[in-house]
Amino acid sequence: MTVTLLEKTAMDSKEAYLQCLEKLIWASNRLQAEVEPTQLARIADLIVQPMTGVWRFFHTPEHIFEVGGNEDPIEVLAALFHDIVYVQVDRSINFNVSYYITPYTKEVNKQLQIRDASELPKDAIFEMIMTVFGFVPGEVLNPFAGQNEFLSALVAVKSLEKFLQLKQLIEIAACIEATIPFRAAEWGITASQRLHDRLQAINTLFDLSLTDEAIKETVKKSVRIANRDVISFAHQSPAHFLANTWNLLPETNHNLSCCSFYTVREFRFALLKMEGFMNYLNPEVIFRQFEGCPDDRTYQQWENTAKKNLEIGRLYLGCKLAAIALLESLASGLGADVSLATVMGENPNLVSESFRLESFFPTIEKPYQPKTALEAEVLNLLENGRAKSSSNTDLENSPLATFMVKIVGFDEMRYQCDRAKELFRENISADDFIGDFNPIVSEIVVDSIIKLFDSRTGTIERYYTLTSELKSKFQTNLPARPFLSND
Repeated sequence: MTVTLLEKTAMDSKEAYLQCLEKLIWASNRLQAEVEPTQLARIADLIVQPMTGVWRFFHTPEHIFEVGGNEDPIEVLAALFHDIVYVQVDRSINFNVSYYITPYTKEVNKQLQIRDASELPKDAIFEMIMTVFGFVPGEVLNPFAGQNEFLSALVAVKSLEKFLQLKQLIEIAACIEATIPFRAAEWGITASQRLHDRLQAINTLFDLSLTDEAIKETVKKSVRIANRDVISFAHQSPAHFLANTWNLLPETNHNLSCCSFYTVREFRFALLKMEGFMNYLNPEVIFRQFEGCPDDRTYQQWENTAKKNLEIGRLYLGCKLAAIALLESLASGLGADVSLATVMGENPNLVSESFRLESFFPTIEKPYQPKTALEAEVLNLLENGRAKSSSNTDLENSPLATFMVKIVGFDEMRYQCDRAKELFRENISADDFIGDFNPIVSEIVVDSIIKLFDSRTGTIERYYTLTSELKSKFQTNLPARPFLSND
């Protein structure tokens, strides 16, 4: 029986719903919360709807289940909600989710903003959530500095407040606040320490009677969930690290979800953003540590692995950028909207028995030999591929970049990556970029593109011959029909 994509999506959503409901029941039992199963069923549906949205490839139900772990009910609940709002990915806020948000926020000049004090309802819990995040009434929310996490925490607390204790709600909000990623220390104070200080302020302002030990334990919970949220950076396999990276591409570059239709330029734009992010990201701000959680050995191991993965990712993406720049330059005469599939061939994962550009590459007699362990790892990834991604954005391996590296080496690819960025800034022309590229590479790639186009011409000619034969058969064996006229 053939299963359609729509049917598979429905099955995945149903499975996610059941798993989410199971975790909600487990957490509420552990917290001794008095809640009706029908209420938990509604909350499970509230969570799963946006998490299974059409643009979700990384921030999915599977991700939130992993982030929550399976030991602490507060961490499990926080993880279930922590990505329920992701405006950049979804390009909107789920209608059912917005029910909990609109009393406290509004849209002004296409930006989300906390309502002014005069517009806000009297709500001590909402005031606590603002304090957890360090926000104030009237504040414009920054999509890259806590907007999604704040709104997700708001949905979590308002949907759970009827049957959880106030202390538990604050813990959940604190755990979600900690998932705001990649924050450096300010004046020597880490993000976890700032959260600790805010929780102390809430304890005093609202007379919650929390002990300092309880506050510290809440921060440790937040550290655990924050670290699980970004643990893919510390994956021991660079192939799996890059697979997770590739799942992020179509989330914020929606054109890439249509594998056979996105253009060379659209793919380049996505690669350029990811390469820029990896070059910008400091591995020291990825993971959190607070009061020995996690221990020094684990923390240092994660940081070292993340540093290695970022180094691999930077060189890997740099090679792919150099390759796509050459392809974009050569294809520029075909127009700005030429699809990647037109000049590279169809993705074999989607279309079988189709010619690909690399089908016409000659054998390299003396390929470049990597000089370092880093180069060896990157060449292996380019040639043999990343781990399988949940999205089919492109091939796991990179035949064009591999071919280029084997001819010119990594130093030249680094140089061409820098020139590619000048090309993308329009500081040099396509002709200038091609003119300073290894002519052997350029000639082979041009020749391969021509052969790829010729292979398509042969296919079209075969269909033309078949059509002519059928037309002749109809004209010979059948009386004249109106559709054979010249009208």
